[in-house]
Amino acid sequence: MDRYYGFDLGDAESAVTRFDKNNDTAPEVLRVNEAKSFITAYALLRDGKLLIGEGACYAPDATRRKERFKSRFLVDPEASKDVKSFASGVLGELYLNGDLIKSDDCCFYIGCPAGWDKMAREEYRSIFEKTGYPPTKIISESRAALVSACQSKHLQVGYDILNKPVMVVDIGSSTTDFAYIMGGKEVELKTCGEVFLGGGIMDEILLEESIKASPNEAKIRKIFEESDAWHSYCDFAARRLKEKYFSDEEYWSKNECSQSVSIRQGLLPVKLILKLDPVIADKLLNQKAERLDNRSFKEVFIESLTQAKEAIKEKQPELLFLTGGVSKMPIIKEWCREVFDDSVIVTSMEPEFSVATGLAWCGKIDDELRQFKEEVKALVDSSTVEQIVEKHISELYHDAVETMVEPILEHVALPVSEKWRNGEIEKLSEIDDVMQKEIDTWLHTDEARALLMKPVAKWLKTVSFELEEYTMPICVRHNVPYSSLSLNSFLSMSDIEINVEAKSLFAVEEITWLIDATISIVVGLLCGGGGVALIANGLPGIIAGAVISLLILALGKDKMQEAFLNSNIPSPIRKVVPKSYLKARMDYISKQVKDNLYDKLEQEKNQEITQRLVKEISVQIESCLTKMAEVVEIPLG
Repeated sequence: MDRYYGFDLGDAESAVTRFDKNNDTAPEVLRVNEAKSFITAYALLRDGKLLIGEGACYAPDATRRKERFKSRFLVDPEASKDVKSFASGVLGELYLNGDLIKSDDCCFYIGCPAGWDKMAREEYRSIFEKTGYPPTKIISESRAALVSACQSKHLQVGYDILNKPVMVVDIGSSTTDFAYIMGGKEVELKTCGEVFLGGGIMDEILLEESIKASPNEAKIRKIFEESDAWHSYCDFAARRLKEKYFSDEEYWSKNECSQSVSIRQGLLPVKLILKLDPVIADKLLNQKAERLDNRSFKEVFIESLTQAKEAIKEKQPELLFLTGGVSKMPIIKEWCREVFDDSVIVTSMEPEFSVATGLAWCGKIDDELRQFKEEVKALVDSSTVEQIVEKHISELYHDAVETMVEPILEHVALPVSEKWRNGEIEKLSEIDDVMQKEIDTWLHTDEARALLMKPVAKWLKTVSFELEEYTMPICVRHNVPYSSLSLNSFLSMSDIEINVEAKSLFAVEEITWLIDATISIVVGLLCGGGGVALIANGLPGIIAGAVISLLILALGKDKMQEAFLNSNIPSPIRKVVPKSYLKARMDYISKQVKDNLYDKLEQEKNQEITQRLVKEISVQIESCLTKMAEVVEIPLG
C-alpha cells in the first residue's frame, strides 16, 4: 500500500486523515469542504446534488436532510442509508480535491465504537464497500486513539503502553466509549462499551438557556419547529462556543464568552446570542436532563466510569487516555481522577483528531505487521529451527539422564527390591517384569514430568538464545520489541496467554526410546537378567552364594539357576539382605546406570530417532513463534 486513510465518522463531526507510506511525520488531516473537522450531516437538493458538512445544515432547497445518524446505526435500519449517503459525499469531496486518486494503491481504516460486535462491524464495513471506497477495514475507535497516543511525540508514552493496562475513554458528541487494553490487545468490557452520553447533551442545554434568555424566543422556537436545519446549525454553533469556553475556563469565567448567530428564515434575519458564563457552565455539567433519565452529565459520566472500573477483572489501568473534543475540559480529568485515583491521566494536543490520526497509523502498522509475520513464517518454514535443535540434542539427552536416573532408583528400584525382601514378590524371576512396569509407570507420573521439565527448560533457553540471532533482526526491521519473539520471555511470563510449558514441548511420551533404554539398563544392572545380581554381592552374597553352591551340586548350573529364580526363597534368607545394603547398592550402581546410558545413547541411537525428536520439538517451537507473532498488535516506532 502507498497510502493509508483514516476516516473518523462521528455522530456530530467527522475527520479524514492520510498517511503516505514513505512519510516519517504524523498523518495529515485533510480538509473536506475547507474544514478539518466537518459536521456529520448531508442534504439532498432538488437538483439532485449532495451536500455534506456545514452547508448541508441550512441549504434552503434541500429535499432530505439528515444528521446525528451514526448513534442510531444499531437501532434504526434507516441509519444505514444515511451513513451511505454521507460516506458517498465524503468520497466525492476527496476525489474532487485530489486528496484521493482512483489509481492509488490505498486502503481506508474507519472507526467504530469498541462496543460494536463483529456482525455490526461487518455490516458497517459493507456500506463503504458498496459505496465505492477502496479496501476498507473497521477498527475500534479506542484502539485507534491508543495507537495515536503511542505514536505521539507530545505524550511520550512509548513502549510502556504495551506492557501496562490502559483505559481509553473516548467522549464523543453522542456516546462515550470505554475500552480496556492490556499488552496492546483490546479486552471487551461486558457491562460498559458504548454509553449514550456525549457532549451533545451540554450543547442542547447551552442552546436552550440562550433561547430562553433571548428577546426573540418565540420567533426562534417557531423557526426551529419549521426547520431542523437551522436548529442543527445553532446547535453546532453552541458546541463551538462550549469548546472555546472550556479550553480556557479560568480566562472566560472573568471575560465575556458569546457568539451572535443570524438565523435567516423569512424576510428578516433573527439574531440569537449564545452566551456562556460560570452559572450556565455549571448547568451544563449538573443540570438534570430528560434524555439522561433526569440525571446530570456529571452523574452519568462518573457512574459509567465506576461501572467500567468494576468490569475490569484484570489489573486496574495505570494509564487513562482521554480522547474526543469533550476531553479538553479540565473537569473531565478531575472526575476521572476521583474514580481512578492511582492512574496517570493524559490527553492529546488535538483530541478531536486523535481517532482519525490513529486510524491512518493503524493502516501503516498493519502493513508492517503483515510483512513482519511473513518474515516469521519464512523463518519457520526454513530449516533454521531444526538445525539449532539438532545441534543441541545431545545436551538434552545428557541432562535428562543426569536428572532422571537417581529418582528412578529411589522411587522405583529400591521399593521393588524391598517388596521382594518382604515377600510381596515371590520369585526372583518376577523382579524383572515388575521393575520394568514400575519404572514405566513412574516415568509417566506428574512427579517425573516435573523433574524432566527442569533440564528441558534449561535446554530450551540455550536453544532460544541461539534462535534470537535470527528473530532479533526481524524485530529491528519492523520496530517490534525484541521480547515479542523471545522464547525465553514466554517461558517466564505468566500473564501472557501463550505460555510455553516445557512439558508440552518435550512430553515424556515423545521420548519412548530413551525411556526404554533407561528401563532395560536399570533392570539389567539391578537384576542381572534374572534377579541374581540384586543379592549376589557383599556379605549377603556370601550367604546366598552358599545356597547357590548347594543347588549347583544337586542340580547342575543351568537347572540350579532356573530352580533358584523360580523358587520361593524363605523369608529368613531374604531378611539376611538388610535395607541399608539395598540402599548402598542403589548408590553404587547409579554411576554405572548413567555410564551405560551414555554409551547406549552414543552406540545405539540412530538417525531416525534423532530426526524424530528434532522434528517434534522443532514443530512445537515453530508453532510457538507463530503464536507469538500473532500476539504482536501495536508495534511502536
